[in-house]
Amino acid sequence: MGTDVAGANVLLPLAVAVPLLGAVLLAVAGRRLPRLGCDVLATLCAAAEVACVATLWARTGDGRAVTWLGGWRPEGPGGHGVGIVLEADRVGGGMALLVAVLVLAVLAYSWRYFEEPGGDNAGTFPALLLLFEAGMCGFALTGDLFNAFVFFELMGVVAYSLTGYRIEDGRPLQGALAFGLVNSLGAYASLMGIALLYARTGELGFAAIARQLAREGGPDALVVCGFVLVMTGLLVKAAVVPFHLWLPDAHAVAPTPVCMLLSGVMVELGVYGVARVYWAVFSGPGGIPHHALRDTLTAAGVLTALVGAVMCWQQRHLKRLLAFSTISHVGLFLVGLATLTPLGTAGTAVYVAGHAGAKAALFGLTGVLLDRYGSVDEHGLYGRARGLVLPGALYAVGGLVVAGLPPFGTGLGKALAEEAAGHWQGWLPAVFVLASALTGGAVLRAALRVFRGAGPRPQDRPWEPETSGEGEEPEIHDPRRRLPAPMVAVPAVLLLCSLAVGVVPSAGAALASAGAAFTDHAGYLAAAFGPASPAVPAVPVPPAHWNTAGVLLGLLSTALAVAVAAAAVWGPGLTGALPGRARSLATAATQRAVLPLRRLHSGLPGDYVAWLTVGVAALLVAFGAQSGIG
Repeated sequence: MGTDVAGANVLLPLAVAVPLLGAVLLAVAGRRLPRLGCDVLATLCAAAEVACVATLWARTGDGRAVTWLGGWRPEGPGGHGVGIVLEADRVGGGMALLVAVLVLAVLAYSWRYFEEPGGDNAGTFPALLLLFEAGMCGFALTGDLFNAFVFFELMGVVAYSLTGYRIEDGRPLQGALAFGLVNSLGAYASLMGIALLYARTGELGFAAIARQLAREGGPDALVVCGFVLVMTGLLVKAAVVPFHLWLPDAHAVAPTPVCMLLSGVMVELGVYGVARVYWAVFSGPGGIPHHALRDTLTAAGVLTALVGAVMCWQQRHLKRLLAFSTISHVGLFLVGLATLTPLGTAGTAVYVAGHAGAKAALFGLTGVLLDRYGSVDEHGLYGRARGLVLPGALYAVGGLVVAGLPPFGTGLGKALAEEAAGHWQGWLPAVFVLASALTGGAVLRAALRVFRGAGPRPQDRPWEPETSGEGEEPEIHDPRRRLPAPMVAVPAVLLLCSLAVGVVPSAGAALASAGAAFTDHAGYLAAAFGPASPAVPAVPVPPAHWNTAGVLLGLLSTALAVAVAAAAVWGPGLTGALPGRARSLATAATQRAVLPLRRLHSGLPGDYVAWLTVGVAALLVAFGAQSGIG
């Protein structure tokens, strides 16, 4: 594909500036414009950002666009970097494009989402969304460790505000507090890690730090500590076990449009940050050995995928169910990246793109239920949504997409990541199938009960903690109104986009080339310090297309999802013939296996901080031992 690096360089600063300017404009004009005017203005700003980032992605092609703001490019091979650098390749630009598309979709979804204008300033909510977009796009495009932290904190602070946007209800404030506390501690850990690396190298740019580490030889305790601390903030944002505890609480109370962004792209940016920082900074001489990262991230990814899947299956609160599904899929993304291969990176990129459309659509459809019935409780909504035929059909399709149904993008990404993971460890594809089946099955189970009234009415189990989702404050103050068309049209379009990722041949080919360029450490350094080059990366480009094994595994996980959903819905009626002792033993086994895991998700911020500390200690031990540091 052709490359216009010069044109792309000009667009890099605009990709951050456009949403920032839009947020300022809305904050000022929102006091004078009616709600409709604010919605139109915000949508136009978001559409301009999509056009800007899409053009940047197209002009970058298979090369890299690099801009040193203010012209502060290092002079000579030994020059120090003192300026701010922005960098775009297929993966980073693709993440920024995903952010822009989802923000535009969320703004369209929100056109008539709130009945009231949000106080004296009707532009507050869309302005916060655009500010959130600026932070996420800047994080995806930065080539500087400190500025990654700045953008990281910008999107974090705005996310806390959006989570607690409904200040008249105490629960959103509690969820935002836990969200802010845990993520802020993770950010402070990252800042300490940046300080350690700056003290060692005197540099803050990704490429500049990597060059200094290569000059100093193998990693020592300071470098490992700096790496682990930087990773901590990213893993917290990605909701990797045991740093994940804040995510279900935040999703349970955040407005539905905010959930669409949190699960659709924000946590994925944490995974992207892990991969970007490692490949750009620590994958060369003097960095962290490949085997250390591969082993540690694989273990963390498998644990996250399985814990998320089990907890997803246990939920009846639909927002928490979808939140745990996101956690499980983050684990699968991490396993794909942990293979440290272009195929694994390309597969994860496809997987993230397909998952973003499906998960944002499912949250949007859950917002429809909250609109109509003021509840997100699977049991309480049993059979009440029979009249919502189209939303029910879309919800079921979303469950199949989450399960990895071919030819959707989740199925293609899952197939590529499974292939890469299977080359590393033959048992890893089974983790992909199991996690996809349980999370997809949980969504299908909810769809059958809520939209069809299938099976016997579900019974509460007395040993379960209360996470019902009943008694929610309706996000629309007049649920008798006619359902706004954007609240159904936007999820439908997002599911179509997920389908396009899997069926458009050029998408897989572009992301395969992106995976090769992303893992080319030497090429990244050359582009940062010299003229950006559109040359084909030195790393071989993997094939990124459907294969028989991937299709079969996708059909297997989908069939298992349908089977477990059917067993959950109709199984209780069939188990009445079982002896009472057999039923008691099955209940006791489930209780012993699941109840301790549920108790870990206590909702207490102090417990979340304790588990964050445990996670940091575990990472220090794992990376220190595998890097040869006693």
